Amino acid sequence: QVQLVESGGGLVQPGGALRLSCAASEFTLKRYYAIGWFRQAPGKEREGVVCISSTGDSTYYADSMKGRFTISKDNAKNTVELQMNSLKPEDTAVYYCAPCPLPKPWNYWGQGTQVTVSS
Repeated sequence: QVQLVESGGGLVQPGGALRLSCAASEFTLKRYYAIGWFRQAPGKEREGVVCISSTGDSTYYADSMKGRFTISKDNAKNTVELQMNSLKPEDTAVYYCAPCPLPKPWNYWGQGTQVTVSS
């Protein structure tokens, strides 16, 4: 079954770093070519952040994340990780992982992980 569980969020000061982890079921990883991270800030629509292919050799970054965020995949652990550096207050959001491109409709959102960037 489709299963994605996010973790690793927290409170960090501007300029700080966090590493998020998405634990995916093997079923999910086999069914979808790519997995990525999405985020939703208060009062805003959910947006795509970054995606990685199942082989890990192809990635996509939204422009505002290039150079600051790095996505990686650990096939042994079935996890997709997001290293976030130089965090800004506007990165504050709940972060979710899901397939890329996002299937519509997508009814398998996890609980997400809250990232708060504040001094």
